[in-house]
Amino acid sequence: MNPTLRPVISRCTPRIAPAPRIVLRHHTNKPRIFAQQFLYTRHARTMSTTVSIPTTKLEELQKYTACDVSDALLKLKVPGAGFVADLNLYSPLALTQPATVNEQAPVTVHPVSTVLFTPKDESAPETGRPAANVPKDAHWVDLAVPGTFAVLKQPLGQKNAVCGGIMALRMKLLGVKGIVVAGRVRDLVELRSTELPIWATGTSTVGSGGSSVPWATQVPVEINGVTVNPGDLAVHDPTNGVVIIPQDKVNQLLELLPKLTSADDKAKADVAEGVSVKEAFKRHRG
Repeated sequence: MNPTLRPVISRCTPRIAPAPRIVLRHHTNKPRIFAQQFLYTRHARTMSTTVSIPTTKLEELQKYTACDVSDALLKLKVPGAGFVADLNLYSPLALTQPATVNEQAPVTVHPVSTVLFTPKDESAPETGRPAANVPKDAHWVDLAVPGTFAVLKQPLGQKNAVCGGIMALRMKLLGVKGIVVAGRVRDLVELRSTELPIWATGTSTVGSGGSSVPWATQVPVEINGVTVNPGDLAVHDPTNGVVIIPQDKVNQLLELLPKLTSADDKAKADVAEGVSVKEAFKRHRG
């Protein structure tokens, strides 16, 4: 049986106030956010787990930048501070342009769903790989999970794409909120026409049939040292990048974030007044 996630969460559109003379973080602008409680059920091979993330927690997370979140995850000793490195934002076009000076683009947070691809002509399966679970009579994209940020993992070194215009369109129609490809995409104009946020490490003109086959959905994948599990939270920050929050770190993260960002804002204000960085950090970071 294929795992399924059934999340419900609205797209959030924070309203960014004009930046003050000393530019503080996005969260200090108190963006107005509308969200519903996120509730989904994950069915694994041997167990079923229901996880509920209250609306208030999602609202709080969306007040912070990806950099803020990584700072907190680093304190919590999450490998790589959750940052998915070397991604480029290819869609939508408006968000691929440099942001206005002192302007932080709205941050959104969604649960993660995953798709793992393997080499088409490999001689033997990779050791430790999850069991295959994509039905032979189904296309992987038709298994996309509504309300999630889809994370696709492609084998390293391949030159073909695993996501193009048709795949992105299908995911859009199924209610996917965004796409991260640890690999290549193609059909950039078509990708942008979906208006989905789409990140990837590169592009190609070659379709997925060239070298890749879908192997499993809703399984853990590792990207540059960051483990991404279905149901983790993806922080989509068009200005700074993508960060993955492990499910079991959400509460600790929310406790830590206000303290860290407040200390940094105070240190920044001191530095703007001529205080040395060493002294500012001593005063506020301890």
